[in-house]
Amino acid sequence: MTSFREALRQYRGDVGSRDAFFAGVDGALAADRTPGARLLDILDEENAARPLPPDIYSAIRRRIEHTARMRSETNPGTTFHPDRDETRLHMTPAAPPPLPPRALSSASVGPDSTGATGATGATSGQATQVLPEVDQIKGVGDTLNNRFVLEECLGIGGMGTVYKALDLRKLEASDRRPYVAIKVLNLQFRGNPKSLIALQREARKAQQLAHRNIVTVYDFDRDGAIVYLTMEYLSGQPLSRILRTPNFKGMAFPEVFRIFKGMATALAYAHERGFVHCDFKPANVFVTDASEVKVIDFGIARVIQRPEEETEATVFDPGSLGALTPAYASPEMLEHREPDPRDDIYALGCITYELLTGKHPFDRVPALQAKSAGMKPLRPENLGNKQWKALKAALAFEREDRTPTVAQFLDEISEERPAASAQARAKRTGVPKLAIGALVLAVIAGAGYVFVAHQKSRAPTSTATSTATATTPAPTAPIAMPTPAAPAPTLTMAAVTPVLASVPCSALVASVHDQTVDVQGFVSEKYGLARLKETLGRVPGVRTTNFGVQPVSDDKCDVLKVLGPYWTANRQAGHPASVHTRSNQTRLTEGDPLIVELMTPAFDSYVNVDYFMLDGSAVHLLPNERSRDNQAPPSYTATIGTMGDWVVGKPFGAEMIVLMVTPAPLFDALRPDSEAKADYLRAVDKRLAALAARYGRERVLVDIFQITTQAKK
Repeated sequence: MTSFREALRQYRGDVGSRDAFFAGVDGALAADRTPGARLLDILDEENAARPLPPDIYSAIRRRIEHTARMRSETNPGTTFHPDRDETRLHMTPAAPPPLPPRALSSASVGPDSTGATGATGATSGQATQVLPEVDQIKGVGDTLNNRFVLEECLGIGGMGTVYKALDLRKLEASDRRPYVAIKVLNLQFRGNPKSLIALQREARKAQQLAHRNIVTVYDFDRDGAIVYLTMEYLSGQPLSRILRTPNFKGMAFPEVFRIFKGMATALAYAHERGFVHCDFKPANVFVTDASEVKVIDFGIARVIQRPEEETEATVFDPGSLGALTPAYASPEMLEHREPDPRDDIYALGCITYELLTGKHPFDRVPALQAKSAGMKPLRPENLGNKQWKALKAALAFEREDRTPTVAQFLDEISEERPAASAQARAKRTGVPKLAIGALVLAVIAGAGYVFVAHQKSRAPTSTATSTATATTPAPTAPIAMPTPAAPAPTLTMAAVTPVLASVPCSALVASVHDQTVDVQGFVSEKYGLARLKETLGRVPGVRTTNFGVQPVSDDKCDVLKVLGPYWTANRQAGHPASVHTRSNQTRLTEGDPLIVELMTPAFDSYVNVDYFMLDGSAVHLLPNERSRDNQAPPSYTATIGTMGDWVVGKPFGAEMIVLMVTPAPLFDALRPDSEAKADYLRAVDKRLAALAARYGRERVLVDIFQITTQAKK
C-alpha cells in the first residue's frame, strides 16, 4: 500500500496527471492512521526537499486538516488544531530578507489564520487589515461553505471566475469523481444588487437544460458575500484556446462540422425551451478530452418573450447586467433589443467562420461598426455554394435576413456540394464514392474581410477603356478636359510603423483600416497624447485616430526602453501572454490586497512577475523564496496573491506590474525579493537578449499592467 510520503513523491508537474496524483494522495490519507500533526510534518519535509507549487501544497494541507477533523469527530478522544501549526506550515529553508512594507508573508494571512503573528514577523495588525478583504475575494486554496476546496483556476469570464474544486462530501463518500467546477461571481457583479437574483434564477433555468452538449449545473449557493454556481467538472479545453493556438489557420470541414454540430444541437435544444444564450462565444464552448462538445455559461440566458406567457424576465432581466462579448454580439444585442434565437445564430456563424479560416469574419469589429463600415466576409476557399450561402445568411447584420432557426442552419450547412464531374470521374477511374465524399467536404483554410466603400465604383471595363483612350493619338483640335481629383493616399502600416518607433519613451502598436489608425500602448506624459495624435495625423492617408494609450511618468521610461520591444511583439502576436489585477482593477487603495491573474502563451514557459514601485525598487512576485516554482504548461492561467502576500502601501501613485514569459529560466538562481530597479533592468536586458537570440524573439513575451495606488481617505 502506498504511504502518504510515497504518494507525495508521485507528483510530476504534468497538468494532465493532477487528478491521478490527488487520487493517490486521497487514498493514502484514507488508509494512513498517522496523526494529522505528523502528516503536516511529512508534507513540510517533502516540500522542503522538492518544493510543490503553492496551489498543490495548499490543497494537500487542506486534505490533511479535513481528514484529521473527520477522525476527531468519530473519535472524541483526539483533537486537531491546524491554527497552532499555521506558522510552520509555510516553512522555507532559510528566512527570507525583509520585504517592502506592502509585502506580507502568506504564513500569517492564510484563510484559516486567526491573525496571530507569523514566523516572518508580520504584525497581527497587518493581518487583521488584510483578512476581511481576502475573505471577500476567495481564490485557489480557499474553501466555500466548508465543503468545496478551490484547487485550480480554470478560467476567467465576463461574469465570474471558474475553479476546479474538490467536493469534500463526495470525497467522504469515496466518490470516484469528487471534483466539480465552481463559478464565483466577479466582484463588480457581486456589487450589483441584481446579480444575486441573476445567478439564482439563471441557475434554475440552466438546471432545466439537460442535454449531452450542455454542461450540467448542480446548484446555486453563497458563502457570506461570495456567490457561486456548482457545475460538472470537465477535462479538456475551451474552444477559444484552440482558436488562438499559434499558426492556427483553420480546420478541414469534417472537423469543423463535428464541433459545429455539437454547438448547434445544444443551442437548438435551448431555443426550443425558450432560452437564448446571449453570450455565445468560443470561451463558452468546451471540447472535452473525449472530443465531446459542451456549451457552458447559460448564466445570462434570457427567456424569449412570448405575448401569451408570463415569464420572470418581465420582472427581472438578467441581460440588464450588461454581460456580453462585442465581437460575437449581434447588432440587435448591441442595441439592447429583446432577445431572439437569431442572436445566437449570428454568434454561431462567427465561430464557424473562425473554425474554417482561423479569422473572425469581421476582424473582431463589433457588428454595428462592421455594418456601418459595409464590411463583408470573404468566402472561405473550397467551401460549397450552399454551405457558403448558409454561413452568409447566419452572419447577416439584419435579423430579418438571418437564418431563422439553428436547425435550419445545421441542415443547410451540412449539405454536400454538387460534384457531378467528380462522380463522373469516379465512374471512369473506379474511385470509391466514399473517397469522393471526402474530397467534396475538404476545406482549405484562409479568409478575411473586405470593406465596401459608400461611393460609386467604376466597372473594370471602364478602367480598361480609359487606359486605351490615353494611348490614342490626340486629335488636331485641342479638347478641354476637366482635371481629375487626386486620389486619396492609401494608409499603410509601412507608413505608420516608423512614426511610432520614433516616439521617445513609448511602447506602441497600431492597426490600420480604411483611413483610420488605432493605437494602443504607453507614451510618456512629456510627449503627450495630443502630440502623438498630431504626429500620426501627418502620415499620408490618416483621417481618424483612435487611442487606447496610457500616459506614463518619466520614471517608467527605463522600463519601457528594456521591455517595450517584447511587449510590442506580444501584442502583435495577438496578446497570448497577459497579466492584470483581479477584476482588472486599475486603482487600488492602501490596505487592498494585490491579487494578480496571468495567462501564458501556447508553449511551455517560465513565468516572472515583477512589481515596479515608485520608490525605485522592483519586487519579485514570482518566483521568490516562498514561491519558487514558476514553470508553466501551455496556455496556463494562474492567480497569485490570494493568500494576502502583498498589500498596497506607501508610496502612492502610478506603478507597474510586469509579466515576462521566457522559454528557459530567466536567471539561474533566485534574486532577492526586492532590489534596485536599475540593477534589475540591466540584468533583465542582457538575459532577454540572450534568450531571444537562442530561442527566437517570438518565444520571449512581455505584458505590462499599470495601476494607480492611493492612500485611504
